[in-house]
Amino acid sequence: MFDRIAPVYDAMNRLMTAGLDQRWRRDTVAAVVVPGDRVLDACCGTGDLALAAEREGGDVVGLDFSPRMLERARRKSSTVEWVEGDLLALPFPDGRFDAATVGFGVRNVPELPAALAELRRVLRPGGRLGILEITRPTGALRPFFLLWFDRVVPLLGRLLPGGDAYTYLPASVRRFPDAPALAHLLEQAGFSDVDVRLYGGTIVALHTATATAVRSADA
Repeated sequence: MFDRIAPVYDAMNRLMTAGLDQRWRRDTVAAVVVPGDRVLDACCGTGDLALAAEREGGDVVGLDFSPRMLERARRKSSTVEWVEGDLLALPFPDGRFDAATVGFGVRNVPELPAALAELRRVLRPGGRLGILEITRPTGALRPFFLLWFDRVVPLLGRLLPGGDAYTYLPASVRRFPDAPALAHLLEQAGFSDVDVRLYGGTIVALHTATATAVRSADA
């Protein structure tokens, strides 16, 4: 499915968010990346968040399991290291990175706690994580956003070649933990200082967190 939507992925992101997704990516990077950091952008898709991390001064690895997504990412940068791989089995040693980001990707992982544990594993103690993701909206604008994501976005997707795969979007949001629940899962996975920032009328959440030190077996 992700190979099929690769050609329309960037266009649909701009359309679904009225172009605000790029600002949200910059905010994500600004919250967790310091110049000189070794940065992992997991589920990197076509690479926009990885490129934002590189512009912030990071030494960036972008990882995705979709070859077609990575093909498009490689066209955007030859300096980011693009790796085909699985978030549930990251091909990196423990503590390899100073910061990690995931933009609109963890919602599609079949085992979310395992994915968060892998992100914790490859971060050094004190390393920072930023997760940008669609979440279930709250408040007065909730009916509008439910209409937008449940009806309008899938309809728009059908107008683009390969975009019919976007019919999966409403179901993926409904089964994904809401913002407080994701914050709790991050704490269970070994993160502290979890903070949540909501965007787009509460339809998008940025979770940031710090990797705690891993206790030894005899501690």
